[in-house]
Amino acid sequence: MTVRKGKKLAISIQEHMAIDVCPGPIRPIRQISAYFPRLSPTSTITEPLSPNPAGFPSALSPGGGASVMGAGGLLSPILPGATGGGALSMMGSVDTSAEIDSCDSDDSTSLGTLEFSLLYERATSSLHCTVIRGKGLKPMDFNGLADPYVKLHLLPGACKANKLKTKTVRNSLNPTWNETLTYHGITEEDMYRKVLRVSVCDEDKLTHNEFIGEARIPLRRVKPDQHKHYNVCLEHPPPLPSPTAMSTALRGISCYLREWENEMQRNLEERGRLLLSLQFLPPPNEEEEDKEEKEGGAKEGSRGGLCVGVQRCAHLAAMDVNGFSDPYVKTYLKPDLHKKSKHKTAVMKKTLNPEFNEEFFYEISLSELSRKTLEVTVWDYDLGRSNDFIGGVSLSCHSQGSALRHWVDCLNNKGKRVERWHTLTNELPGSTYPD
Repeated sequence: MTVRKGKKLAISIQEHMAIDVCPGPIRPIRQISAYFPRLSPTSTITEPLSPNPAGFPSALSPGGGASVMGAGGLLSPILPGATGGGALSMMGSVDTSAEIDSCDSDDSTSLGTLEFSLLYERATSSLHCTVIRGKGLKPMDFNGLADPYVKLHLLPGACKANKLKTKTVRNSLNPTWNETLTYHGITEEDMYRKVLRVSVCDEDKLTHNEFIGEARIPLRRVKPDQHKHYNVCLEHPPPLPSPTAMSTALRGISCYLREWENEMQRNLEERGRLLLSLQFLPPPNEEEEDKEEKEGGAKEGSRGGLCVGVQRCAHLAAMDVNGFSDPYVKTYLKPDLHKKSKHKTAVMKKTLNPEFNEEFFYEISLSELSRKTLEVTVWDYDLGRSNDFIGGVSLSCHSQGSALRHWVDCLNNKGKRVERWHTLTNELPGSTYPD
């Protein structure tokens, strides 16, 4: 194309695109099998391998050398004594490895590792999780670091009722916590059917906290009274199935199974746990008590009585809109014609794991106590309206399960303090007296 003097050189858009798109010769695309060579039966382990497929020009070798492959098949090793360059240079192997590592893979998107240990104490029904350290966490902030902390959840269960959290370590991808978090009221049945979710998050003061990764540990793998150490790789949360990706028939089955699962979950849903202590204190002179009972009566203050200790609650159901409750506990010893046996603890504000440590005393003889029923109820305090019933437990000679065993142990072991965790029930007949 000739251009006259004084005129500007005009290039069409087609020519411009052709120049930019075709800067040089097209390089053939490597196959993935080129990175996984197969050894021939006549080769040895110490022989160098060529990463180039058959038919590739020698100029395309990573090291720039003239590695030519034989016609014996794809990725056949270079035999000793072969001409044409032979071994692959060190620079060529470095370039190849760098190119492989630069590809998108799970290794380049690692979330990091977390080290912790678990201990279940059967005597106290408590689960201890010691969070030790994290390594190689994924950067979440603009400075290439993170402000990580660890959260624990027991699944299935309400998140706020069983969430425990460590302190936050600032500006670190290799944080060290050495912090022990404890769950109270964990029964052997919980250890068999529940899963501990350990998640690592990045704390942001101005925005929402960011999720880094998690690990899920089935508690049935933890043996009672034995430490179990874990060093796990963090993973993304499991994806939720999408009903839109299924056919109409499978979608109907999925909805049915989901409803059935929700119903089973509601049946297994617990209102919380209550740690209760019972102790029957005998009178100073038991022979005198027996004599007075035979005569038809006993002197006031000489019959002994039942000491009821309300220690703490765990994993209570949330009754308020903020996801918490304001719990307190009431106790009754029935039948109670005059309604004088009611005792009430203090109200603990905005918590699902309150600790009360209060005791109440009922003056009563052992023979009368065996015919009584102790009802303990947990309530959520609401100012200006009726309080919400959370759950309760009934202990008597007509109870069942752990409640019956606790009551019998108290009656058979006079003077001994007996503690036991109880699962609160949704309904307790005759216990919902108004305050």
